[in-house]
Amino acid sequence: MKSENAAGNDRRSRSKEKLATLVRTRSETLSLYSELASQRPFEADEVTHEALQEFCQALIDYAASAHFQLYRFISDRLERRTPVLEIADRVYPKIVQTTDNILRFNDKYEAVDLINGNREILGLLDADLSLLGETLAERIQLEDQVIGAITGQAH
Repeated sequence: MKSENAAGNDRRSRSKEKLATLVRTRSETLSLYSELASQRPFEADEVTHEALQEFCQALIDYAASAHFQLYRFISDRLERRTPVLEIADRVYPKIVQTTDNILRFNDKYEAVDLINGNREILGLLDADLSLLGETLAERIQLEDQVIGAITGQAH
């Protein structure tokens, strides 16, 4: 049987692995965000269409990764440290709001056919992408508070 200390170390090791996965998917998403944003002014072409579809997929992967790698770990009480739980409880409602914004963006743009129709949506993409950028910045700031508590590095 494992000692209490060994079990705690195993939990911390798992949480570090989960955080690394979250940070990796977050970085990939931000890179694709920058790539898509660099397409401005948006055109109804294959390059913009591909960049938008790839970004939407990464965005959903990131939102799911955050849920499964971080928040579910905490909500399942696999994380037991009180300071981590307190910060998570405080920021989680705000993170849920950012998830809702991410899902709305994805629902609006994931199936858009820029080449054979929906060209009028290009006029909305610039403003929607800017708002999403603000949402992502807020979410990262909130996630970093939780990550800081888990790693013992206040953000």
